[in-house]
Amino acid sequence: MEQLSTRNQLRGKVKSVTKGAVMAEIVITLDGGQELVSVITKNSAERLQLKTGDVVTALVKATEVMVGK
Repeated sequence: MEQLSTRNQLRGKVKSVTKGAVMAEIVITLDGGQELVSVITKNSAERLQLKTGDVVTALVKATEVMVGK
Protein backbone atom coordinates (compact mmCIF):
# COMPACT_ATOMS: atom_id res chain seq x y z
CA MET A 1 0.00 0.00 0.00
CA GLU A 2 1.20 3.51 -0.70
CA GLN A 3 2.33 5.75 2.16
CA LEU A 4 -0.41 7.85 3.75
CA SER A 5 -0.45 10.66 6.29
CA THR A 6 -3.15 8.96 8.36
CA ARG A 7 -1.64 8.17 11.76
CA ASN A 8 -4.22 5.66 12.94
CA GLN A 9 -3.50 2.64 10.76
CA LEU A 10 -4.79 -0.66 12.14
CA ARG A 11 -3.78 -3.95 10.50
CA GLY A 12 -6.05 -6.95 10.54
CA LYS A 13 -7.92 -9.60 8.55
CA VAL A 14 -11.38 -9.37 7.05
CA LYS A 15 -13.74 -11.51 9.11
CA SER A 16 -16.84 -10.87 7.01
CA VAL A 17 -18.21 -8.80 4.14
CA THR A 18 -21.96 -8.18 4.04
CA LYS A 19 -23.13 -6.35 0.94
CA GLY A 20 -26.40 -4.45 0.76
CA ALA A 21 -27.97 -2.61 -2.16
CA VAL A 22 -25.67 0.43 -1.76
CA MET A 23 -23.37 -0.12 1.23
CA ALA A 24 -21.19 -2.96 2.51
CA GLU A 25 -20.33 -3.80 6.13
CA ILE A 26 -16.76 -4.99 6.60
CA VAL A 27 -15.83 -6.66 9.91
CA ILE A 28 -12.09 -6.68 10.54
CA THR A 29 -10.33 -8.67 13.25
CA LEU A 30 -7.36 -6.54 14.30
CA ASP A 31 -3.95 -8.04 15.09
CA GLY A 32 -4.70 -7.64 18.82
CA GLY A 33 -7.91 -9.68 18.53
CA GLN A 34 -10.37 -6.79 18.71
CA GLU A 35 -12.97 -6.28 15.98
CA LEU A 36 -13.57 -3.13 13.99
CA VAL A 37 -16.62 -2.60 11.77
CA SER A 38 -16.49 -0.33 8.74
CA VAL A 39 -19.35 0.62 6.43
CA ILE A 40 -18.16 1.51 2.94
CA THR A 41 -19.89 1.72 -0.40
CA LYS A 42 -20.68 -1.56 -2.12
CA ASN A 43 -18.79 -0.23 -5.13
CA SER A 44 -15.64 0.28 -3.04
CA ALA A 45 -15.87 -3.22 -1.55
CA GLU A 46 -16.19 -4.68 -5.04
CA ARG A 47 -13.39 -2.51 -6.46
CA LEU A 48 -11.07 -3.69 -3.66
CA GLN A 49 -12.37 -7.25 -4.13
CA LEU A 50 -12.65 -7.57 -0.34
CA LYS A 51 -13.26 -11.08 0.93
CA THR A 52 -12.94 -13.06 4.15
CA GLY A 53 -9.30 -13.64 5.09
CA ASP A 54 -7.86 -10.63 3.24
CA VAL A 55 -5.16 -8.75 5.14
CA VAL A 56 -6.17 -5.07 5.22
CA THR A 57 -5.34 -1.81 6.94
CA ALA A 58 -8.13 0.24 8.52
CA LEU A 59 -7.33 3.95 8.28
CA VAL A 60 -9.08 5.98 10.98
CA LYS A 61 -9.49 9.71 10.38
CA ALA A 62 -11.89 11.62 12.67
CA THR A 63 -15.18 9.68 12.67
CA GLU A 64 -14.60 7.85 9.37
CA VAL A 65 -12.97 4.48 8.82
CA MET A 66 -11.38 3.90 5.43
CA VAL A 67 -10.11 0.48 4.37
CA GLY A 68 -7.08 -0.01 2.21
CA LYS A 69 -5.86 -3.22 0.71
